[in-house]
Amino acid sequence: MTATPRTRTRTRRRDTPPPRTGDSEAEVLRGFLDYLRASIAAKVEGAPGPEARAAGVPSGTNLLGLLHHLTFVERATFLGDRVTDWPSTFHAAPEDGVAEVVDRYRKAVEEANAVLNGCADLGAPLPRAQPGKPSPSVRWALTHLIEETGRHAGHADILRELIDGSTGR
Repeated sequence: MTATPRTRTRTRRRDTPPPRTGDSEAEVLRGFLDYLRASIAAKVEGAPGPEARAAGVPSGTNLLGLLHHLTFVERATFLGDRVTDWPSTFHAAPEDGVAEVVDRYRKAVEEANAVLNGCADLGAPLPRAQPGKPSPSVRWALTHLIEETGRHAGHADILRELIDGSTGR
């Protein structure tokens, strides 16, 4: 399957450099996570609906599904939501538009940050609503979300460029 951009007009966004954070470990980790969160939301925002939902590669990965999945990752990691079928999180509901998925992601990030604001010790277990399941440390959770969000932001960069030629962060 070979995908080509739908239009030849390329939109070049200005690249946003990595954040200059404070010096503490928490400020660095949270600064990079917020940078990646904003990058992927911006990549999805404004994408044409049908193309954002269409598979861009043979595996079926699509732009909207990536952000939908990351919403579940944020909620499971920081808010303790239970997810029983991770593969299904890569598919937004047919009635969900781009704006709804972006808004839902930003709301999950806002709620996750509210939890993180109460976590002073990065070595402490993350507060979680899943009884009987050990909680990772706040440090581990932040590092995992940086990795997960960064990986999918890279996928989103490629998919968005294939959709309409849009590049940049």
